[in-house]
Amino acid sequence: MKIAIGSDHAGFSLKNYLIKSLEAEGIEMVDCGTYSEDPVDYPDIALALSEKVLQSQIIGILVCGTGIGIAIAANKIMGIRAAVCQDIYTACLSRKHNDANIITIGSRITAPEYAMEIVKTFIKTEFEAGRHLARIEKISSIEKKCRERS
Repeated sequence: MKIAIGSDHAGFSLKNYLIKSLEAEGIEMVDCGTYSEDPVDYPDIALALSEKVLQSQIIGILVCGTGIGIAIAANKIMGIRAAVCQDIYTACLSRKHNDANIITIGSRITAPEYAMEIVKTFIKTEFEAGRHLARIEKISSIEKKCRERS
């Protein structure tokens, strides 16, 4: 399994913790930046990681201070469904019901060990499709309409 990961400066430490933990479990990690605690703009990281997720058809992990800003930026990209997850329950449902392809986590509000449990849940949970598929298709339709307008 291969997973893309990225963070801004606020999420740098948690990103590195997640990389080490996931690699120890045999998961190949693709680091999309940042590579230090020097200030960066999270939209740049969200874009780089989202492009990797779409290109490689893999899931992604984004980390910033709260997980919110980086999720907003990622969700501007057609085909991305980034979910801010602050607990195991939302990580599970973001995959089962929303077919999220990126999880975002806040480094300033989530302890590293708990963040790892949230990420593990996200990784192992599959999309249920069924009644949820029509809603995902509607989201794709909205994206298409917005793209046609611009």
